[in-house]
Amino acid sequence: SEIHEASAALVHLSRGGAEVKIFAPNIEQRDVVNHLKGSPTEEKRNVLVESARLARGNIQDLAELKASEFDAVIFPGGFGVAKNLCSWAVDGKNCTVNEHVNSTLQAFHSAKKPIGLCCISPVLAAKVFPGCEVTVGQDKNIDGRFPDAETASAIAELGCKHICKNVNESHVDKANKIVTTCAFMCKAPLHEIFDGIGTMVQEVLKLA
Repeated sequence: SEIHEASAALVHLSRGGAEVKIFAPNIEQRDVVNHLKGSPTEEKRNVLVESARLARGNIQDLAELKASEFDAVIFPGGFGVAKNLCSWAVDGKNCTVNEHVNSTLQAFHSAKKPIGLCCISPVLAAKVFPGCEVTVGQDKNIDGRFPDAETASAIAELGCKHICKNVNESHVDKANKIVTTCAFMCKAPLHEIFDGIGTMVQEVLKLA
């Protein structure tokens, strides 16, 4: 997960009084990136092990998550979503979704429990729930702030409705109880991204 998005979601959940448990799939990362150079390395790392840093060690295998024990689920975004939770980074709209991610989304949706998604993670909902409504920001690269605006077109091609929103806003698909915000899909100051994630968390808590 993108570290700032995961942290922002946790801060807003804490502020909202939510009791939180953190999960990640126990799988090998698609690749390991040297973030100083911005290029892949030959290392092998595990998604669950790396995610444990964000969770301060308090984390469980996603395979063990039972939707019946929770009121809502939130997926932060980042390249980890596009590479490890699904194959969007490589395959775009033709991607496959990790089996435990898919089953988690299906379980919460079937139980009519809210699902929160930010940054690139709304593509998970677009892939798993055709016809749903999500936002990844804008569908045009306005003022150079939305360099990945073509993602909106790919979401539309999957049979979903993309709703244009600014970074400090979220969209609520009331029929599916899916709440989305664009986060780092927009080039914006960190506090605006933090506030946008806050609106997503607040809407998820309202629905829960």
